[in-house]
Amino acid sequence: MTVRARQPWALLAFALLLGLGAALRPSAQPIDAPITTAQAATPAPMRDVAYGPDPAQRFDVDLPARTRQSPTVFYVHGGGWAFGDKAWQVANKRERWTQAGAFFVSTNYRMRPVADPLQQARDVARALAEAQRVVARAGGDPDRFVLMGHSAGGHLIALLAARPELIREAGARPSRATVLLDAGSVDVVETMTSPRGRVRLFRNAFGDDPAFWRAVSPMHQLHGPTSPILAVCASERRDSCAANRAFVDKASSFGTNARLMEQPLSHAEINRLLGEDNAYTREVEGFMRRATGSATVAATR
Repeated sequence: MTVRARQPWALLAFALLLGLGAALRPSAQPIDAPITTAQAATPAPMRDVAYGPDPAQRFDVDLPARTRQSPTVFYVHGGGWAFGDKAWQVANKRERWTQAGAFFVSTNYRMRPVADPLQQARDVARALAEAQRVVARAGGDPDRFVLMGHSAGGHLIALLAARPELIREAGARPSRATVLLDAGSVDVVETMTSPRGRVRLFRNAFGDDPAFWRAVSPMHQLHGPTSPILAVCASERRDSCAANRAFVDKASSFGTNARLMEQPLSHAEINRLLGEDNAYTREVEGFMRRATGSATVAATR
């Protein structure tokens, strides 16, 4: 039998294939090699976590790379109690604070006319209870939550601070602090008996019943000490700082660590600029860090 000599080009092609396979194969790494910050994998976010049967009763959770005993910023969007979404202007907040080692939760709630502001506050309390369970399962600390809300969302969390029974009824744990971002109305009675009460937004939200105004007015429902409160107000919005100052003063009279933070910004900028690397963000972070007793709430850059 005649054996045909192997062609040189075939040997060359075989060698090239071996080299290409070695180049594409993932490099081996010792199983006990330390994980660097760059290598640490950020857990996948949780989207549309249900806390009730209604499609609006959903929240999102963004996790830090290391979740052990991490605190949580729990954010409630605004929108005049009638519209809005948990994805509104949260990208800079969730990126900055998850990178700093905190969970970030942003929740939706049912809107008017399906749910009035008291029902909306109960939705937020239910979302808080479920978020605490989710965070605990992920390794975070359910006792280190900061409630944060803008505009109508600020009103809702101020109401939860003033009426802690709403949080207890939902099965949630108390928060460590409350951050109001130019809250929509902390004194509903004052709002509805002033010229602003004729504005359709407030009339649609709070109706015509003075008893209901009092029931959903954080100022009128506050009867004792709460966890620390930071009320950020937009000095460019008429009446905002005066109303928030009165609420802070009443909270302080009960022994609450409450403070007002005036910012020369518009109502929208109070929310949009928080989370960017600026003095305003760092001051809010300092408050959250002190309230939670955790250095991971804020990033230092």
